[in-house]
Amino acid sequence: MQLAAYHEGVLPRTYQTQNCSIARGLEVVGDRWTLLVIRTAFEGVRRFDDFQSELGVARNVLTDRLGRLCDEGVMRRHRYQERPDRYEYRLTRKGVELWPVMMSIMLWGDRHYAENGPPVLVTHRGCGGELTRALTCDKCGVSLQPNDIEPRPGPGI
Repeated sequence: MQLAAYHEGVLPRTYQTQNCSIARGLEVVGDRWTLLVIRTAFEGVRRFDDFQSELGVARNVLTDRLGRLCDEGVMRRHRYQERPDRYEYRLTRKGVELWPVMMSIMLWGDRHYAENGPPVLVTHRGCGGELTRALTCDKCGVSLQPNDIEPRPGPGI
C-alpha cells in the first residue's frame, strides 16, 4: 500500500492502478449516495421511487448508483411489473456482506457526531440488547447478522 500517496492527497480519481483492496472497494461504494442507497436497501426499500423519495436524491444520480451497484453484483434488479416494466432492487449476497461495514460506520458516527445520542438504536431481536462495536449483542453476546436486528428510534432522533 502506498501510504505516502494517501497522505499527500495525490490519489487519482479512479484507483485501477492502486494495488489496494480499500481503493478497489472505494471504486464501488466510495461515494455518499452509494452508501446511502445501500443503507436504505438494508432498511427494506426496494423500489426506485421509494429510494428517490426516502433519499431525496436526483433521479439521474439514483439511476447511475443503482445501475453501478447492479453491474458490480452488489444489488440485482427484479421485475415486479410489466407494461411498463418496473423493477425492485435487492441486495445480493455480496451486498449483504457490506452490513458489518455499514454498522461500523454508523457506530463510529454515533460515537463522534451524534451530540444528542444515536438517532437509531440497533437492537437484538432475540433479547433486546444493543449492537456493540464487535457486532455482537451487549446482553447475550451472540454475533449479530442483518436478520437478527431491529432498528429503533434513538435519543438523537
